[in-house]
Amino acid sequence: MRFSQFAGVLGCTTAAFISITPIQVEAATFKVISGVTSIDHDHEDILKNIGLTLTDTNNTVAPIPSNYLVGFNIDSATNFTFSDEGGFTPLSGTFEHTGSVTFNDKITVGDFSIGFAPGRTVTGASGFVLRDTLSLNTILFDLSIPKPVAFDGENLTISDVKLLISPEFATILQKPDLSGLFAGTARIDAEVAAVPEPDSVLAVLAAGAALLATRFYTQKIKCT
Repeated sequence: MRFSQFAGVLGCTTAAFISITPIQVEAATFKVISGVTSIDHDHEDILKNIGLTLTDTNNTVAPIPSNYLVGFNIDSATNFTFSDEGGFTPLSGTFEHTGSVTFNDKITVGDFSIGFAPGRTVTGASGFVLRDTLSLNTILFDLSIPKPVAFDGENLTISDVKLLISPEFATILQKPDLSGLFAGTARIDAEVAAVPEPDSVLAVLAAGAALLATRFYTQKIKCT
């Protein structure tokens, strides 16, 4: 009788575990945990044409690839998440960076934040923007995010991102006609980690419960 009770409990536990386990593979969610955002040399050349000369950098890192101009470390404050549905589907959050650049020995911008800003009207932009959080605290560039991106489950690479001068930055420069002008190329190379889905967490808990039940009743049978 005791063995029957044990078998019944184990069977019910196993059935519960199976019932909450997803039957089909669904899109997974990932979070960016580190990486580098790099700016190509064409950015420097284009800005020179509108009177902005790069004169200093601070707390920057080696760019990826190495022939790019400068790299900015993706900081641990980053909370950008995306789904692998359709290859790459942004969900929420921002890429946060450290590092700054100075133009004409007087304009310093940096600690950039990349995220989605609804309602953007710049032609060819994706809705993602690059914001300076160090001094001007404004959007400097609207971004075009090309597709497809490269993602292998652990690494995300978004190359050939076009930087388009934002209306806000054009106003600061007192050159409103620069709004939407192509201002160079960027690239994001990020390491990511999978975000556990609620069903996956429940499945792990159910599996643990089944294991504990097995050990408990096995031990109880031995002692009786």
